[in-house]
Amino acid sequence: MVEAGQVSPQLLCLGLNYRTTPVEVRERVAFPESKVPEAVQQVRGLPGFEEGVVLSTCNRVELYATHSHDQPHAAHDALVSYLIQRFELAPEQAEALVTYKLDAAEAARHLFRVVSGLDSMVLGETEIFGQVKAAYQTALGAGTTSRTLNKLFQQAFSVGKKVRNETSIQRGSTSVGSVAVDLAEKVHDLKQCRVMLVGAGEMSRTCAQSLLSRGARSIIVSNRSHDRAVEMATEMGGKAIRFDEWEAALHEVDVIISSTSAPHFVIKPELVRDVMRKRRWEPLLIIDIAVPRDVDPQVNEIEGVYLYDIDALQAIADEGRRERQKQLTICEEIIEEQLTKFGFMA
Repeated sequence: MVEAGQVSPQLLCLGLNYRTTPVEVRERVAFPESKVPEAVQQVRGLPGFEEGVVLSTCNRVELYATHSHDQPHAAHDALVSYLIQRFELAPEQAEALVTYKLDAAEAARHLFRVVSGLDSMVLGETEIFGQVKAAYQTALGAGTTSRTLNKLFQQAFSVGKKVRNETSIQRGSTSVGSVAVDLAEKVHDLKQCRVMLVGAGEMSRTCAQSLLSRGARSIIVSNRSHDRAVEMATEMGGKAIRFDEWEAALHEVDVIISSTSAPHFVIKPELVRDVMRKRRWEPLLIIDIAVPRDVDPQVNEIEGVYLYDIDALQAIADEGRRERQKQLTICEEIIEEQLTKFGFMA
């Protein structure tokens, strides 16, 4: 409840994504899942801030908050400073930190578009709905949301469901994982292809499901938690290997799709050179969909190796985007209708 004389809390969003910021900068400011509860407490603890939600995925980092500042730009500047200090960015890295700063209706509109998959690299992406929901639940559990953000995020989920149910924007390849498999299919005959998934999170699960539906010959899953690797491999009819054994099995596969939460490179040039010698330099496709990246970019310089990171998948995603572009107008109309319904003024 806002007391008489107090300034009503103002909604804002500070963000950066695959359009504004390259992966080598995004990975510097990505929040590990285990650190998000701490991060939302830090955001709410900034002077003048009252609520906070932190959304951090492979394609975006966004801070949603309410504040009591008279000047919204001062609140945005406080969030930029927080990111620079939190991740100890050097001056040149801070300079490359290109963000978008949204207030009130624009912040709400942006969140509605994100939840609906309209702001994703893959237009109509489905995973983002669950990622936003998880980010909100984390903030809710940490006690950093109140009336404004609770209402906003519930409205966003309602809009996302409406877009999904009333349009065909989410038909076809609607995830980074499925686009990664599209790329693998262009390079190899999946029915003759051996694939290794390094990591057993939701992104890897999407890849595995897409690989299975297209008849991949064999799927190997490796993950730090062996139980999760076994669970996914069993579900997909594949094979699980322990995380300390996957390097020894690399020469047996044709495609590696890596999506771990490691804060550093897990696939390095010296390892891949050894693998390629054992393969007698037969082509090896490596798709790195992790942020921070799992694969040292220098790997791409090795003969016979074709490395694609998350940003390199954008061209493939754009092909599907053109096919679904016609639905975009309908989706935007739904969002504008819902903004009016929920009382947001442009």
